[in-house]
Amino acid sequence: MVFSVKTYNNINQIGLKELGNHFQIDGDKAENPDAYIIRSQKLHGVEFPENLKAIARAGAGTNNIPIDEATAAGIVVFNTPGANANAVKEAVITSLLLSARDYLSASAWANTLSGDDVPKQIEAGKSQFAGSEIAGKTLGVIGLGAIGARIANDARRLGMNVLGYDPYVSIETAWNISSHVKRVNDLKEIFSQADYITVHVPLTPDTKHTFDADAFALMQKGTTIINFARAELVDNQALFEAIETGVIKRYITDFGTEELLNKPGITVFPHVGGSTEEAELNCAIMAGKTIRQFMETGEITNSVNFPNMHQPLNAPYRITLINKNVPNIVANISTAVSELGINIENILNRAKGDYAYTLLDLNESDKEKVQGLVETFKQSENIVRVRLIEG
Repeated sequence: MVFSVKTYNNINQIGLKELGNHFQIDGDKAENPDAYIIRSQKLHGVEFPENLKAIARAGAGTNNIPIDEATAAGIVVFNTPGANANAVKEAVITSLLLSARDYLSASAWANTLSGDDVPKQIEAGKSQFAGSEIAGKTLGVIGLGAIGARIANDARRLGMNVLGYDPYVSIETAWNISSHVKRVNDLKEIFSQADYITVHVPLTPDTKHTFDADAFALMQKGTTIINFARAELVDNQALFEAIETGVIKRYITDFGTEELLNKPGITVFPHVGGSTEEAELNCAIMAGKTIRQFMETGEITNSVNFPNMHQPLNAPYRITLINKNVPNIVANISTAVSELGINIENILNRAKGDYAYTLLDLNESDKEKVQGLVETFKQSENIVRVRLIEG
């Protein structure tokens, strides 16, 4: 069987080779593909093709995808957490150094000079760009995932005192964070103690405007904020007031809007934090691997709307079900199988929110009987999508 994949945003072609020979990559021409692989393409307001089963975002953020609508349509949405973590880490470390020494303004000034006495002019004017060192300063890291953990560790190596805040940090990530990074349980500790703050959390109703007037009121004068996560984490009007009063010395962001441009104390980069050749390749490879695994086996890794699901496929047939998370659904599935005289080899069902995913492996070689079971499942009002995979 050959699966059709529609791609957007110039996905790295070397990474797409991870899909293998059973996939036909149709660029943006496919009308009814099995899967999308995208980067920044906005899918809000776009009608999903009936055949679409999966969307892989070659990157960590999925705000450009209507997750709820995809879930209700039985579409599994994947991302590639950590694939561009090193690129973003390096961008943030660079921003720390740029904010401490203001190299950008110094370079711009130097390039305005002319004449035979340029060296003399430079020596006379360089004092205006005297900066400070980051060693010994305090960095607050909000969000200790793949990116935040790397930044915390490297900042420690550069001699900074590091405070980390993340109530949801995974055990795996926690093991990789330096013991010298002080974990705090309240954001107020970050706001009140840090000279520099970098944020690495997703945009949710709870995190929107994390940096608001109340947060700025807790900060010491001369604080620098670095935002390579999401624009909406910062209340811009409150930010402007904090810059005006001197609370915020500099705001560096990778998310430009018109109101942020050409403002004193604000440096805007054009969303290039994760834009390195290595990161784009890593993201494409991870996206290709997750799509291939899902389409060929039904297993799920790195989905944002369904739980991870791994079960060796040793049976002749596997049926995957996306079903509403309602009582007795597993019992009803088992009953439907037994009524057709089919034995269950393995079954795995896990829920996430209002929906669940089921891997149903059948010890049955009669494809006609299995197809009948598929049709039975399709008639159920609580089952959104059914797929049949041959072992």
